Amino acid sequence: MASGSQSLVKYDTKIQVSTSLKGRGKSPRKIPGKPNVPPDKAQIEDVLNSVLPPRESTEDGQLWVQYVSSTPATTQDVIKLQEQLDALLEARQARETGICPVREELYSQAFDELIRQVTIICTERGLLLLRVRDELRMTIQAYQTLYESSIAYGMRKALQAEQWRAETDVKIKTLSEECENLKKEVEQLEQEIEDIEINERDREEKAAKLHYEEVEFRKKTNQRLKENLEAILATPNK
Repeated sequence: MASGSQSLVKYDTKIQVSTSLKGRGKSPRKIPGKPNVPPDKAQIEDVLNSVLPPRESTEDGQLWVQYVSSTPATTQDVIKLQEQLDALLEARQARETGICPVREELYSQAFDELIRQVTIICTERGLLLLRVRDELRMTIQAYQTLYESSIAYGMRKALQAEQWRAETDVKIKTLSEECENLKKEVEQLEQEIEDIEINERDREEKAAKLHYEEVEFRKKTNQRLKENLEAILATPNK
């Protein structure tokens, strides 16, 4: 965090560390401690610096460092912290519910300030609060990772469902066309069957008619032959 940005954590005045930025990055640089600090306060400041590392900034090619304040907080400081938190939440338009990075950042700063205040009074209590803070952050990170993985899983499932839907639509279209073709084939076969039945019926009717005519012809022929025979037999012999 840059020193120029507003923070709920209380810091001391900036201290100039270097007048030149040349050579930075070649070797690890140690941030100097504060001079003329009593041993007990120095120990508290060491803990504070490990819990809340100093902020660095550059201005006109000069390197500045700003340590977290080791001044104990009063009741008025806590009330002011709450007022600053509410003001920043409103100024930065943080959402009251749901996921909001702005609200998360501001409450994290407020918690860090409370850790600073408690550490000055009781180092052990401050370190325990630090563990609680780190555990909360890891839990939030785990939830965020789970959320992102669930989003990715949901997207994959949505894409799979869309692909399955497209394939199903193509299959439905193909089956519909196949059913339509089969329906036309059935209609054609039914028409052919009907034509065959009509032709067969006509053929049977013609065959029956020919048979009837032949039978009638035979009957008439037999009747005529019978009459001739009877006439011959009835004629007396001379």
